[in-house]
Amino acid sequence: MERTLVLIKPDAVHMKVVGNIISKYEEKKLDIAHIKILIPDRNLLENHYEEHREKDFFPKLINFMSGGRVVAMVLEGENVISKVRKINGHTDPNKAEENTIRNLYGTSLTYNAVHGSDSVESANKEISLWFDNI
Repeated sequence: MERTLVLIKPDAVHMKVVGNIISKYEEKKLDIAHIKILIPDRNLLENHYEEHREKDFFPKLINFMSGGRVVAMVLEGENVISKVRKINGHTDPNKAEENTIRNLYGTSLTYNAVHGSDSVESANKEISLWFDNI
């Protein structure tokens, strides 16, 4: 069974659309294996977004993500990574397909409501960062 990490970002939590977002995944019969709500610390976020460390947007992204509650979930299902990426939509909400999470709730590249792992390798790494002993 394939697994992926999904983060509902602080902008979406603040907008009070967490239930709507979770419903999008459940409508596609994806299983929530683990879920928690936290305010992530900078160390966790810097490890999670390691590949973006040298990019100009990195400090803003870390400040944003550490500035509020995040819902972290491990979803399971057949081809869950590709399904989640389709449900989430394009990273840029302005380019996201209609009725995707980012189209509905994202407002910019940073404030784009959700994160989903982009590969099996990323999912395994990210899940181990956000969840202990699973």
